[in-house]
Amino acid sequence: MFGAEKGIENLQQLFAESKKYLELQVDYAKLELTEKLTILLSTLILVLILIILGMVALFYLSFTFAYVLAPYIGGLVGSFALITIFLLVIMSVVYHYRQKLIVAPMVKFLANLFLKDDQSQQPEGGGDL
Repeated sequence: MFGAEKGIENLQQLFAESKKYLELQVDYAKLELTEKLTILLSTLILVLILIILGMVALFYLSFTFAYVLAPYIGGLVGSFALITIFLLVIMSVVYHYRQKLIVAPMVKFLANLFLKDDQSQQPEGGGDL
């Protein structure tokens, strides 16, 4: 009878430890998801800030080029038209190569962020004992 009580105690301990392990795994998954979402959102904010600042810089740069080209073309209207055509050509090239320039790097970044094996982050020589 003593052996049966010991077995029940062991099963209860095993169940309690299993429950604790599952709770810890859920907490770990939440922390990992929080970390990855933080990286994703900070990267998104950084890219948005860089895009906005780049657009402002391009705006002023296009005005600068328009005023520099005006004496050679014969007026501001022609220089603005030339810069507009140039920017439209760049936009069409970016649109044409959007898969290579935008989609593929974004997919690669997200795949590396969410699907990366955490064991590959362990330091070298961390050896298995």
